[in-house]
Amino acid sequence: MTRRWVPLLVPLLLSAGCAAGPASRPAVSPPPTSAPSAAATAPSGLDVLFLTMMVAHTEQTLEIVRLVRDRLTDAQLRTLVAAIDATEADELATMRAWLAAASPPAGSGRHVHDGHGVSADELARLRTATGAEVDRVLREVLTAHQRAAADLARAHLAAGTDPRIRDLAQRIEQSRSAEVRLMAAPAAG
Repeated sequence: MTRRWVPLLVPLLLSAGCAAGPASRPAVSPPPTSAPSAAATAPSGLDVLFLTMMVAHTEQTLEIVRLVRDRLTDAQLRTLVAAIDATEADELATMRAWLAAASPPAGSGRHVHDGHGVSADELARLRTATGAEVDRVLREVLTAHQRAAADLARAHLAAGTDPRIRDLAQRIEQSRSAEVRLMAAPAAG
């Protein structure tokens, strides 16, 4: 399924990144904490937009994996889903804390995921799938969903300004891309 918002967002993020100044940023940032340090700079509007979009995306990812985790037949896929659940729950807490600390308006807005997230039909397919079909449908739905997250994170790397958020975007891009590769691997027999 094509994610219509990624092609629209990438130029916006890239053009804003060009206007923000030099692209030289630290290659490695310290691990994020649930609350920013006092010395942390305020995130830019694009950083806040990225966080807001990723919060909505991550909430939907968690809905997907929790919907199927007890019905998967492939042991490796169950392990991957458990890892996604744990990792993205931690990332979600971090992103929510950063948004809350950014400013009152940043934490008060909510990104509506309708139109570019997983559709109601795809969620219904996940709910009604049985047996090995659960694994197949999850692979289809989650692969597209995580690919969209990697694309969004990659776009933010070119435009974001806050080092903590850029570090998170880099980790999101790497982990979601790896998940897509793992889900493309042949199922365990």
